[in-house]
Amino acid sequence: MNYVRFPNLGDFKIPVDSVAFEIFGIEILWYGIIISFGFIMAVFLGMRNRERFGIEQEQILDIVLWGAPSGIIGARLYYVIFNWHEFEGDILRIINIRTGGLAVYGGLIGALVSSYIYCRVKKVDFLNLLDFGGPYFLLAQGIGRWGNFTNNEAFGTNTNLPWGMTSDIIQKRIEQSNIPGMDPNLPVHPAFLYESLWNFAAFFFLMWYRKKYKVKGELFFLYMILYGAGRLWIEALRTDSLYIGPFRVSQLLAISFVVVFSTIFIIRRKKYQVVSR
Repeated sequence: MNYVRFPNLGDFKIPVDSVAFEIFGIEILWYGIIISFGFIMAVFLGMRNRERFGIEQEQILDIVLWGAPSGIIGARLYYVIFNWHEFEGDILRIINIRTGGLAVYGGLIGALVSSYIYCRVKKVDFLNLLDFGGPYFLLAQGIGRWGNFTNNEAFGTNTNLPWGMTSDIIQKRIEQSNIPGMDPNLPVHPAFLYESLWNFAAFFFLMWYRKKYKVKGELFFLYMILYGAGRLWIEALRTDSLYIGPFRVSQLLAISFVVVFSTIFIIRRKKYQVVSR
């Protein structure tokens, strides 16, 4: 049994096994269960609140049927493209997502593309759909990050903070990565936890804000701004970032999202105020 330890909390430890159970000799991982649970929760809450946005139940089901596989494919392609040296053309390793290797940004892009195509074909208001789904994206992401915890991944640099964590698996990964300045004997930032808490806070903010927002698209724009802002500082702590040259891909995207969607938010808000006068 692997234990995640918290040395600065009296060596408090939690037993963490990546395998939940087996069916006919096939291991079912917590990673997949947790991500699936987050997705199901988002769909369930969306179903209960769809009438506020004039979304039909059949539309949600159609979008889920297209968006879920598109999101998974996008998340995997994104990870593989920016981490090609890990796979080196091994098709079996590329399609094996059971042990992790799904990038949130890739999943978001894949889901957005399939949703846009659906809206164009079915004549559905795309911005209204994004406003409807934005908060639930954050909820699913906040829950899904705990899959990283069961895999002992998505951790940060060394820290002496009380909640700094470590485990035999984390120590082994640090030793194998040979990251300069990283000491495998010291605890690390639980970066997955930071992002999970940030996403939950942003989710509750958007659920509050949607009661008073005025311009179509604002909820989705705020989702992109808030997620981008959180990912910007959290990514700086992580030791498993994907890079383009010396730059972290996620940070480049985060900065772009914050700047672009903040600009769109301001422009549309001013335009709305002018029209309303």
